[in-house]
Amino acid sequence: MTEESDDKPLTFGEMLSSVLAAALGVQSGKNRARDFSRGKPVHFILLGVGFTAVFALTLLGIVLLVIHLATP
Repeated sequence: MTEESDDKPLTFGEMLSSVLAAALGVQSGKNRARDFSRGKPVHFILLGVGFTAVFALTLLGIVLLVIHLATP
């Protein structure tokens, strides 16, 4: 890697990929080091909270759908 690419901030796609990998517990050491050196904590916190909210609402929707379909 060049010195210039080390100073470039993470893209939204890279941050989202890191949040999803961390949620699944499969984040690589290389990406983790990249995140700590180039990422801003507030971006990861906001994406993590957003991901958690979407995940919880998706589960709630699935449960409500199953309950609706199971009741006569």
